[in-house]
Order: sequence, then C-alpha cells, then structure tokens
Amino acid sequence: MSEDKNKQQASRREFFRRTLSIIPVAIIPSVIVSAPTYASAGEGIKNEYLPYFFNDIEWAFILAAVDRLIPTDENGPGAVSEDVPIFIDKQMEMPYGWGQLWYMHPPFAKSIPQLGYQSHLVPREVYRQGIRMINNYCMQHFGNLFHLLSIKNQDVILSKLEEDEISDPAISGNLFFTQLLDNTKEGYLADPIHGGNKTLASWKLIGFPGARADFMDMVKQPGKPYPYGPVSISRKRGS
Repeated sequence: MSEDKNKQQASRREFFRRTLSIIPVAIIPSVIVSAPTYASAGEGIKNEYLPYFFNDIEWAFILAAVDRLIPTDENGPGAVSEDVPIFIDKQMEMPYGWGQLWYMHPPFAKSIPQLGYQSHLVPREVYRQGIRMINNYCMQHFGNLFHLLSIKNQDVILSKLEEDEISDPAISGNLFFTQLLDNTKEGYLADPIHGGNKTLASWKLIGFPGARADFMDMVKQPGKPYPYGPVSISRKRGS
C-alpha cells in the first residue's frame, strides 16, 4: 500500500473515531420496508424499499447528497451502499424526527452548542424545508434538481450549504447541512438494527468490536489490536 493511501485511510479512520465520541444513542425499531432506488447513487438501497417519510423528489435528494458526504472509495463502501438513507428515513418517524427528545419551546436564539438545540424546526421540518430550498436554488442556478446535477456541482452546493451561503427566511443552510451530515454519520456508524451500516463496514474500518458478550480474553493485552470481526446486536457478524 502506498504512503498516500496509508494517509487517506488513517485520515478516514480518525474522522470516524472522533465521530463515535459524539453520536447520541437513538432507539429505533428494526422493521425495514422497501423503496425505489434513484439514479447512480442508489445502488445500496433495496429496490423495493418504500420511504416512510420522504416523497420521491426528497428521496432522490437524500440518496444523492448522502452519497457525496460519505462516498464509496478504496477504504470501503459509502453511506448509500450501507443503507444510511433508510436509517435517516426511519428516524423521521421516530420521536427524534418529531423533536420529542429535547426541549422545543421558545425563545429560540443563536447561542453556543452547549445551550442545546435552538431552532423552532423539528428534524422532519428541517428536511422538508431544506430540500425544497436546495432544489429551488438548483433550478434557478443550474436548471435542474440537485440529484440530476454533476458530482462537481453537487459538491459545490453542499459546500455552500455548510458555509451558510445558501439560505432563505424559512431555514438556515448551515442548520440543514449540519442536520444532514450528523444523521449521515450516525447512520453509517450505528448498529444495523437501526437501518444503516448493513455490512458493518464502518465498524470494520475503525476496529470497533460491536456487541460481543465479553472481552475477557483481551483485557490483559493492552495496545494489541482486537483480532475478531464486529458483531451486531442481532448477532450479525462482520468478516
């Protein structure tokens, strides 16, 4: 393996190690139904999966955007291949999607993250209004919806969102981008029972053992890499 490839893999591993420390635990049922896939970004989604929450246009956006946030590369499968869009869709029908897991009463004001969520929009509304805002912007500036644009233009738009350079009175671009990125990382790193990480690819990438019953054989071996593949809550195993 070349030095550049080693650096890329180390960088990606470090990204997920940092992310694991901040992801909240979400309690989501394991029932998965099916929906149509979209364009080239939908190869990892079961052909028969029918979204609970997103409509066709919104679903096409989710598939395309998530595919750009964590794409498939030489380090492993990307977010779409790992069914992360399914995870996000299911979240929207859970108490999380309705904003029932935190304080949602005014006043709402810009503040430091330690003071908690400060938008009057619950996650479902963030997605509805955010996707509408982005597709309107894409139609005005590129003459097409987001999922039909080139990868280069999709990346430009996502960067503008992150920098809050695309916004409207209804929603901040940065708020929408942060919501989308956080949920994408959560789905990519969560247990497969929640809808994403279907092959345990992210756990294998970072060396996370998962829900094994015990680690007594490794307790007295500090610093030694864990030699076994990950195991999910439902006992699914990663090679």
